[in-house]
Amino acid sequence: MPRIRNCLWFDDNGEAAARFYTDVFPNSTITEITHYGSAGPMPAGSVMTVLFELDGTPFMVLNGGEAGFRFDESISFVVDCADQDEVDHYWDALGADGQPGPCGWVKDRYGVSWQIVPTRLDELVGDPDPERGQRAMAAMLTMGKIDIAELERAADAG
Repeated sequence: MPRIRNCLWFDDNGEAAARFYTDVFPNSTITEITHYGSAGPMPAGSVMTVLFELDGTPFMVLNGGEAGFRFDESISFVVDCADQDEVDHYWDALGADGQPGPCGWVKDRYGVSWQIVPTRLDELVGDPDPERGQRAMAAMLTMGKIDIAELERAADAG
């Protein structure tokens, strides 16, 4: 059975991005760096790919040159967070020099989109009381970075 990995195309700064991501996520490491040879298309000796793991999830970046490809929100990575401290950490770290978005979305300095989602959100939205769940959902839709305490207050406000 084939193994499926993520591959992110960068013009030429994939190694910097991989190092940034492995610094942000605990239990993460760069596992391999390959370089272009004389066949190109990038200069010989420049970084071609970086293989890395983010807390056990494999990723690959490819420095493919300027092909006009840009990241957008149609592809994102979801970070499930156990508590507000994790939400704050990932939102702040990934959003540094990036761009905050609505509903827990943040675009990092490289243009990659992340969804920083507390597991509590799923619990509240999926509450057996549908009205409680809808109040939590309505509150989340007004947020940038998700605030767990505010979600709980909204859910309980009925």
